[in-house]
Amino acid sequence: MKKLFVALALTAVTAPIWAATQTVTLSVTKMTCAACPIVVRKALSKVDGVSKIDVNLDRKEAIVAFDNAKTNVQALTKATENAGFPSTVKR
Repeated sequence: MKKLFVALALTAVTAPIWAATQTVTLSVTKMTCAACPIVVRKALSKVDGVSKIDVNLDRKEAIVAFDNAKTNVQALTKATENAGFPSTVKR
């Protein structure tokens, strides 16, 4: 039983080591005015784990840095969609 407890404690302590900041570029094609990037940035900033957001109206994209232990790309695209701006991963 003691070995199991030690193993679980080690796992809990080392789990954050596996977390990594990732960056994704989202294509947000429905941005058409100067207010659109503000709305997109605000929506993305509400997603837990997002650390940096750069929204560019001319390129119609959002570059987002996030902690992959706290969120994922699906949560980011859902946030923009819920704000009225569907997005997809730009390849």
